[in-house]
Amino acid sequence: MRTGGGRPPRAADMKKDVRILLVGEPRVGKTSLIMSLVSEEFPEEVPPRAEEITIPADVTPERVPTHIVDYSEAEQSDEQLHQEISQANVICIVYAVNNKHSIDKVTSRWIPLINERTDKDSRLPLILVGNKSDLVEYSSMETILPIMNQYTEIETCVECSAKNLKNISELFYYAQKAVLHPTGPLYCPEEKEMKPACIKALTRIFKISDQDNDGTLNDAELNFFQRICFNTPLAPQALEDVKNVVRKHISDGVADSGLTLKGFLFLHTLFIQRGRHETTWTVLRRFGYDDDLDLTPEYLFPLLKIPPDCTTELNHHAYLFLQSTFDKHDLDRDCALSPDELKDLFKVFPYIPWGPDVNNTVCTNERGWITYQGFLSQWTLTTYLDVQRCLEYLGYLGYSILTEQESQASAITVTRDKKIDLQKKQTQRNVFRCNVIGMKNCGKSGVLQALLGRNLMRQKKIREDHKSYYAINTVYVYGQEKYLLLHDISESEFLTEAEIICDVVCLVYDVSNPKTFEYCARIFKQHFMDSRIPCLIIAAKSDLHEVQQEYSISPTDFCRKHKMPPPQAFTCNTADAPSKDIFVKLTTMAMYPEDHYRDRLSRDMGHTDRIENLRKIWVFLKTAFHARLRCMCTCNRCTFCICQNFLNSDLLQSVKNKIFTAVLNRLRARVAEWGAMLLADDEGSITHQVHAVRSVEDSIYMESSHGPLFLEARHVTQADLKSSTFWLRASFGATVFAVLGFAMYKALLKQR
Repeated sequence: MRTGGGRPPRAADMKKDVRILLVGEPRVGKTSLIMSLVSEEFPEEVPPRAEEITIPADVTPERVPTHIVDYSEAEQSDEQLHQEISQANVICIVYAVNNKHSIDKVTSRWIPLINERTDKDSRLPLILVGNKSDLVEYSSMETILPIMNQYTEIETCVECSAKNLKNISELFYYAQKAVLHPTGPLYCPEEKEMKPACIKALTRIFKISDQDNDGTLNDAELNFFQRICFNTPLAPQALEDVKNVVRKHISDGVADSGLTLKGFLFLHTLFIQRGRHETTWTVLRRFGYDDDLDLTPEYLFPLLKIPPDCTTELNHHAYLFLQSTFDKHDLDRDCALSPDELKDLFKVFPYIPWGPDVNNTVCTNERGWITYQGFLSQWTLTTYLDVQRCLEYLGYLGYSILTEQESQASAITVTRDKKIDLQKKQTQRNVFRCNVIGMKNCGKSGVLQALLGRNLMRQKKIREDHKSYYAINTVYVYGQEKYLLLHDISESEFLTEAEIICDVVCLVYDVSNPKTFEYCARIFKQHFMDSRIPCLIIAAKSDLHEVQQEYSISPTDFCRKHKMPPPQAFTCNTADAPSKDIFVKLTTMAMYPEDHYRDRLSRDMGHTDRIENLRKIWVFLKTAFHARLRCMCTCNRCTFCICQNFLNSDLLQSVKNKIFTAVLNRLRARVAEWGAMLLADDEGSITHQVHAVRSVEDSIYMESSHGPLFLEARHVTQADLKSSTFWLRASFGATVFAVLGFAMYKALLKQR
C-alpha cells in the first residue's frame, strides 16, 4: 500500500477543468494574489479586479486546466456574484491576517452567502486564505481553527503573502486538490472517521483485490493492487513497513502476514487524516468511483456497438475470469455455490442480481444449488439477452481491473450478421435461441426443464412463483459444445416480432389433449411457413394415451405436407433424466438452418444416395444380363432361355411403362408446387432447381431400349417410391431368381 503521493488520476477519472473563485472583503489582497501567481512578483500597481486567468494543464501539479476568477465588489453586482458562485468548483475566502473585521466577515457573510447558493448535500469546497502574513509576526490559526471545526466544507486554511510570494503556488494547489480530491465524501472531521459510503466502496475494493478470498491481502495481492493503482510495485521491506504501521495501531489489522479489511480501512483513514486524500481518491477512481462515490456510467456501461442481426456472447477470456470467480467463492469445492457462497459473491454488488427463478433456468445439483455449468450458463444467458446488464455485472466484479483490460467490453464477442452465416453455410456462434410455442399446459415447461436434466418428479417440486420462462444448457453437436437457449412463449393469437426472432422454433402439443395441435398448426402457418426459420414439432406427454387431434389432418401428415421432420415423441415422466435427443436436433437445425430450408423444399426427395445406389445396381444387373445371358439353344426350357424370355417379356416391359408413367405424372404435379416455394429462394437456387426438374424429364424421355431408367431422376418423391415399390421388388426378385438358377445350372453341368 502506498504511504504517500500517488500518480495523477487518469484524464477519464478527473474533471475536465477546475474553476477557482476568490472572494472576500475589499482590500484584503485577492487581486494581488492572482497577479503574484502569474507574474511571480508583487505588482506595483494593482487593478480593481483581475481578468479571468487560465492556466494550461501541463503546468499544473494535477495536470488539469485551471481557471482563476477574481471578484470585485466595486465592479460587480450581487447577481454577478451569485452567478460566479454557481459556476465555481472551489471558492477561496480571502481575509487579511492583520484585519480582524475581515476574519469576522468569513462567518458572518461569506460562508452563509455561499451555502445559500449551493445544495446542502453538495457543498462547494472552501479554502480559507490568510493574506498579508508578512505584516504580522503571529499566526491567525488559533482564530481560524474553531471556524474550520464548525464548517465541514472548509478543506484547509493557508496563510500566505502576495508581497513575499509565500505559499502562493501552494494556495492554488490546495484549491485544485479540494476539487479533484475532496475530503467531504471521504471523512467526517467531527467523528474523526471515514463516512459509510467511503467504507462501503473501500470494502468492495478489498474484496475484489482479495483474489483467493481468504479475508486478507497477502504480499502478492498487495503488490498487484499497488501496481494497478499506482503503476509501481512495492519493495518487500516497504510492504513489511506498511504492515508494521498497521500492527502498531490496531491488533487485528494483520493476520497470517496479510492485511485484513480492518487494516486496509485504517490505512486509508490515516492517509486522509494526514492530508493525503489523493492516495485514497486514486484508488477509488481506479475502481470506477466518481466524486459522489458512485460507480460511473462510463465504468459500468462501456461503449459497445452491436449491429442489427448480430448477437452477443462471452469470449474465452471472460469464461476464464468467471471460472476463477466461481472457484474463488466455492469454498467447499463441491462444484456448486451454496446460498451463503452465492451471497458472498454478490457482496461486491449494490443489490442481489439473481432471483430464485435462476435456479430453474440453469443446472443445479440435488440440493438446488447452482453448479459450475449452471453458473456459466446464467452468465451466457444474461450476455445474450441483455448485454448491458452483463457489462454492469462484470464491472461490479472488477473484470477490467483484475484482467487489466481497458473495460469489460473486451469480454464480449459480437457475432457476425446471420445473413453471412447463411451465405457461407457455417456459423461461428456458440449460443442458439429456440422459441418454445404451444398452448398453456401442453408441456412446454416440461421441455424447458428437461433441457436441465429434470424429470417430472423434480419438476413438481418447483414453486409456481419460482418458475422461469427460460432454460439454458450446453448441447454437443458433432463434438462441439454449444449453448441452447429455450424461451417459453406465452400463448397468444398473434406473436410479436420479438417472439418470432430466433434460430429455431419448437412447436409443442399434448398427445392426450385433442385441442392442442390446432394451435401449433395455426401459429406455423401464420408466422413460420414461409420463413427460413427451421421448425420442429414435439409430441409432448407421449407416455399418455394418444388421442386424435381435432384438426383436418394428423400431425404426421401435417409435417409431411409442409416438408418438416415428423413429430418427435417426448416425455419427461421418466425415472432418470429425460432424453436430450430433441435438444441435439434443435441445436443442429439452428446451426444449419439453410440445410433445413432446402429439406423443406425437397424433404420427400432427400433419399438421393439411396436412389442413386439402386439405379447403379439396376444398370449393373441390366448390363450383366445383356452381356451374359445369351441362350445357347432354342429349347425354351433351360435356365438360359427362361431368363432371356423373361427380360424380353411383356411383363417386364409393362413394369417399365408403369414406373415411367407414375414418375412422370408425379413430377409434373410437383412442378407447380415447387415453383411457388422456389420464389422465396435466391436466384441461383431457382436456376439450380429448375435445371434439376428439366434433367429429370430429359432422363425419363431417354431411349427405353436401354432398360428401365425410372431411377435416373435425382429427385424422386417418397410417394413415387411407394407407388413403384411393388414393381421394383417384382423385377428385382425375378432377376435374382434368374441369377441363382443360372448358378445352379452351371454347378449341375460341371458335375456331369
